[in-house]
Amino acid sequence: MISSNVTLGEGVVIHHPDLVNLYGCTIGDGARIGTFVEIQKGSSVGRNCKISSHSFICEGVTIEDGVFIGHGVMFTNDRYPSAVTETGELQSEKDWVVIPILVKRHASIGSNATILPGTTIGAGAQVGAGAVVTKDVPDHAIVAGVPARIIGRASTAPAEILSYGGRS
Repeated sequence: MISSNVTLGEGVVIHHPDLVNLYGCTIGDGARIGTFVEIQKGSSVGRNCKISSHSFICEGVTIEDGVFIGHGVMFTNDRYPSAVTETGELQSEKDWVVIPILVKRHASIGSNATILPGTTIGAGAQVGAGAVVTKDVPDHAIVAGVPARIIGRASTAPAEILSYGGRS
């Protein structure tokens, strides 16, 4: 389902629109959204991004331009999730605060990675498949593992990123 409060840029491709769940989000020009993807309110996907099937982009996630999100990537926005309050009542939006995540330009996140709240994935960084990102990933770093650790540096960063001197 694509809610009426979604802002879609020009040339956005949504594979099987009846099998996605998009609401209250912004999708930039030229982005591609795979089947069984959910993108929640208050999230944004930049221009020319690819969001692969079965990925979950929760409230508070900002994905800049040219980012690749592999299959089954999970973003989280709450460090201490709970169904109920201290008094046993079901939680509502007023009972917790969204902790944002930023994915900078041209980053790449491998399939089944999990990105924890409050983290930034740097420009041109690469997150290995199955990694659990628990802290910030520097620009152009390659991280893998549980928890994700730096294992290298992306040597083929796009010229556009390099021209910013590692800043975006």
